[in-house]
Amino acid sequence: MTDPTPSSPQQQPPLVETLRPVAHLQLKATALLLFTLALIVGSGLYLLYARGAFEPTQTLVLTADDSEGVVVGMDMTFSGFPIGRVRRIELSDDGNARIVVDVPRKDAHWLRQSSVFTLVRGIVGGTNIRAYTGMLSDPLLPDGAVRPVLRGDATAEIPQLMASARELLGNLNALTAQDAALGNSLGQLQQLAARLNGPGGALGVLMGNEADAKKIVATLDRTNALLARLDGMVARADRQVFGQDGSKDALVPEVRATVVQLNGLLADTRTSLKKVDAVLVEAQAVGANAREATTDLGALRAEVESSLRKVESLVNEINRKWPFARNTELQLP
Repeated sequence: MTDPTPSSPQQQPPLVETLRPVAHLQLKATALLLFTLALIVGSGLYLLYARGAFEPTQTLVLTADDSEGVVVGMDMTFSGFPIGRVRRIELSDDGNARIVVDVPRKDAHWLRQSSVFTLVRGIVGGTNIRAYTGMLSDPLLPDGAVRPVLRGDATAEIPQLMASARELLGNLNALTAQDAALGNSLGQLQQLAARLNGPGGALGVLMGNEADAKKIVATLDRTNALLARLDGMVARADRQVFGQDGSKDALVPEVRATVVQLNGLLADTRTSLKKVDAVLVEAQAVGANAREATTDLGALRAEVESSLRKVESLVNEINRKWPFARNTELQLP
């Protein structure tokens, strides 16, 4: 018979703390969601305002044959300051790219009808759209204007530069080769310098061989001897012409006699000329008398003709009165 086990005391269940319900929980959650949504919308509106979405703008369309590197939202700069933003890139019917740029009204006065637009793609960095205005007094650029853009790609010249550098290196290798013309020229120049420093010197280089150089030297010696002989002949000629004392006033006797004869002839000629001058004076006087006599003869002839006319008129009068007289001949003495 087993002993009965004593009965254990009854275990109590653990106490669980119950949460109290929050008052107006749904309303507060709705308010929090609305606040969060308003915050997101306000942040978006502020960002749009900061980006100039609500600022009045005008449209500028730039046309290019290639718009590589241009993205929507990139700036168009003027003197380094952004004055426009790319809004859209589209393809025109003629196959060119149309870059639509929004320019704020407050910055549109920097763009004139003579403005130039460039699309520059550098080696380092992205693509930039730049505007250049040289004459700010030109008319303003109208809204919706279409302008071509000048494209400059610095990376496009890299292949040409590489090709030029490769060609230059090839030419340098050809010049510095062992069998190159430059090496041969330097060798010949070295040989020429050696010949210049040799016995013949520059004369041997000019003549080509030593024998010809010796001939030139002998010719020069003979020329010097000939010049010495010429100097002696000139000295003797000076003594003959200017005398033994070397004075410049002493002439050769023959030349002096000739000069004396010439002086005599000149004196005779001068005397003859004086006689001719006297004859000419007398001839002029005779001519003057002849002119006076001719003048007097003219006056005398006029008087004689007047007398003859008077006599003729008298004879005519006599003949008219005595018609029987037939002999009307007038005998002059």
